[in-house]
Amino acid sequence: MSTVDDLSERLEFLQGTLEVLILRSLQMGPNHAYGISQFIERFSENEFLVDNGSLYPAMQRLVQRDWITSQWKTSPNSRRAKYYRLTPLGRKQLVAATSRWERFVEAMGRVLATRG
Repeated sequence: MSTVDDLSERLEFLQGTLEVLILRSLQMGPNHAYGISQFIERFSENEFLVDNGSLYPAMQRLVQRDWITSQWKTSPNSRRAKYYRLTPLGRKQLVAATSRWERFVEAMGRVLATRG
């Protein structure tokens, strides 16, 4: 996953971050890969830019885990595209992952706010 704050600074992510972002994007409804990457870019306010070399392998892992499923459909611009959607197991995983991330962010905030 490549992410860019500006051209000189790259943000690094913990393993599994992209998978959670994909699951979150699909919580809004089925989408194709380009739509997923656009969702992540838009809602991160352009902090997270996902390249195809990272996106497709992550989505394949999610398919293998039965957290998402795919189906070929016609996109709004009349092109054939593979649309992905959350499975019930994927929804459950998203709830668990969101809880872990919220705890992680809170703990990091406490550590970084410590004076001394």
